[in-house]
Amino acid sequence: MTPAGERRAREQPFDASDAEAKALASGLRLRILRLTLDEPLTNREIADVLGLNPATCLHHVRTLVDTGFLEALEPRRGRRGAREIPYRATGRSWYARTPTISPSMVEAFVAELGQVPADRTDVTLTRLRLRLPPEELAEFRRRLHELVMEFHDRPRDPDAEPWSFFLALHPEALSAQPGD
Repeated sequence: MTPAGERRAREQPFDASDAEAKALASGLRLRILRLTLDEPLTNREIADVLGLNPATCLHHVRTLVDTGFLEALEPRRGRRGAREIPYRATGRSWYARTPTISPSMVEAFVAELGQVPADRTDVTLTRLRLRLPPEELAEFRRRLHELVMEFHDRPRDPDAEPWSFFLALHPEALSAQPGD
C-alpha cells in the first residue's frame, strides 16, 4: 500500500477548521490535490499541468501544505540541477467535513471533465430524479457511501488508468406548482 493509502486507512472524518474549509473551497486547490494523490509533483510541474504561473501555483500549494492537505517531500534535483520540492496529497481532504456548500467541487469536476478528449466514448454521465420516503433515502445514501468507501479503501494499482468520480445528491429547489 502506498504511503497515501496507509494514511487513508487511519483517518477519521473531522470537522474542518475555518482555514481548512477555506483551503478546500477552491476548485483549483482540489485539482492540485487530485494531481498529487498518486504521484508527487513539484510546484513547477503542477503549474505546467494546470497552465498557471508558478508563483500563483505556489500560493495555492502553500495553503494546502499549511492546512495538512498536501505534504512536502524530500527535495530533489530538477532541471539544470535546481533544488525542487515534490508535493503529495495526504488524503486528509477526503475526510474533511466543511460547514458550507461550496461550488469548488463542481468547478474542479467541470474543469477536469473539460480536459477529457472529445473522442473518448467511455465517459459516463447520469442524472436522476428520485422521490423517496425518508427511510429509503437514508438507505440510498448508506448504500452509496458503502460502495464508494469500498472502492476508496482498495489498494491503488499504479499501472491502472486513473478515473474520476463525482456524485452529488441534493434536494431539488421547489418548483412551481400548477396554478401558482
